[in-house]
Amino acid sequence: MSNPVSPVGLHRVVEPKGVLPQAAWRLDASAPLHKGEVRIRVHRLNLDAASFRQLSDKHGGDGAAVRAEVLDIIRTRGKMHNPVTGSGGMLVGEVEHVGPESHHHELAVGDHVTSLVSLTLTPLSIDDDLSSWDGLSEQVPCDGHAILFDRTIVAKVPDDLPGALAMAVMDVCGAPALTARVVARYVAEGSTPTVAVIGGAGKSGSLSLAAARKAGARLTVGVVPIPREADALRDANICDVVALADARDPVALSDAIVAAAGAPADIVVVCVDVPGCEHGAILSTGDGGTIIFFSMATSFATAALGAEGLAADVTMLIGNGFTPGHAEMAFELLRCEPGVRQLFTNRLAAEGHL
Repeated sequence: MSNPVSPVGLHRVVEPKGVLPQAAWRLDASAPLHKGEVRIRVHRLNLDAASFRQLSDKHGGDGAAVRAEVLDIIRTRGKMHNPVTGSGGMLVGEVEHVGPESHHHELAVGDHVTSLVSLTLTPLSIDDDLSSWDGLSEQVPCDGHAILFDRTIVAKVPDDLPGALAMAVMDVCGAPALTARVVARYVAEGSTPTVAVIGGAGKSGSLSLAAARKAGARLTVGVVPIPREADALRDANICDVVALADARDPVALSDAIVAAAGAPADIVVVCVDVPGCEHGAILSTGDGGTIIFFSMATSFATAALGAEGLAADVTMLIGNGFTPGHAEMAFELLRCEPGVRQLFTNRLAAEGHL
């Protein structure tokens, strides 16, 4: 490679030159290591929800076609980076080799780890054609290798949790951490906020509800689109009120949250994997409130222009997936909140992963 070795992976960028790995069209995923790198033997990928839904919808639920397209994306781009959604997912595997001068001193060969950064910036090569994956769920059993850089965030998989469960938690651990931080700021300023989480029965949604309550929210509202999810959320007992609404219907969503909370929410957290939820989130948030967008299906242009068009005085945050201590916090919520664990395990069991 002609590029100098970089702690953020610039030397692995094939095209276009001069951009960071996440923005690159193609990365070099070859196995030989450079200074500071770590090679992981990959056992499983977790596609992000927006990417998997887009691929599944595109192919009409045909798992073989989804598998073929994912494999083509990885082989073409040297990483899992859906060109439509711009998102990827994360991985679980075993440390295969620690390269020279690596700053990942906490890692040793044989450690079971997960990356806490997106597959969109992780050099990735697949050796088994994804032959063990049916293309019907977000978790992808596989054999291959990935390259981690000096700046890549990585965590060891906890010994007390099944691998599939730990992976599902780490895939979304940024959501509860940022939700808790925002709620804590309100509390520190003397306010106990109402928090509405759109997609409250999902992975990031359930963790965010539990985190909001623990951080001191006055009232938590879990919003789901169908009665089955509403029943599951009530059984989990991780929020104060459950509201039923299609997040793509702005007026219906706003009406449901106001009816549940008595007023627009102070904080709205968007955790759904479908596009078109921006305006509903804005309408559901009170003046001076905060919206946290954790969905990669979000159109940030639509959100910004929609808030302007509605004359909405709201602060909109992009959940970037990283908050210091986010993995540890998410695991603690899973261990301490039986309802959260129940939602996760039921979902994974339905997909055949537990």
